[in-house]
Amino acid sequence: MRGHDERPRLVAGLSGRVVEIGAGAGATFPHYPPTVVSVVAVEPDQRRRVAAEQAARTARVPIVVVDGVAERLPLAAGAVDAAVASLVLCSVPDVAAALAELRRVLRPAGALRFLEHVLAERGPLRILQRAAAPIYSRMPGGCHVDRDAVASIARAGFAIEACDHFMRADGAFEPAIPHVIGTARRSD
Repeated sequence: MRGHDERPRLVAGLSGRVVEIGAGAGATFPHYPPTVVSVVAVEPDQRRRVAAEQAARTARVPIVVVDGVAERLPLAAGAVDAAVASLVLCSVPDVAAALAELRRVLRPAGALRFLEHVLAERGPLRILQRAAAPIYSRMPGGCHVDRDAVASIARAGFAIEACDHFMRADGAFEPAIPHVIGTARRSD
């Protein structure tokens, strides 16, 4: 089980223009490498967006925080070299639409980096996640703990290049649940 933050690994080696969906309070911002030219950070929640704007001021790379949702990104087709989704695909209302938008704004062969919690493959934890899903989805943020992010990414027209599974607790009072970190490429 990993107890440390995977965000440095998530964005390591990125370069060029990047879009990050569900940027939250900007926890990924300090980890972007200097090879990143710019980041458009999309965050729909006003309170988190304000915190992200503050975090962007001290980032090593230029970051613009914008109000928006993953299903309708304020970017032209092929506008970015990479996309980042960090602990967000569980809460977007329409995962397929969000991934279609990421695919649209990525240049051909552009990289999607993802860090997500996922449904356990089997056993008691999977049963617990399925039982908790209706409760979690009604909480602020609308987290669906029973989504299969990797399958959704593949269905959206991305080729999974790397995917590392590990256990991690996202909060102090939450049990460790399965997570994935990986890279997918827009397949054309």
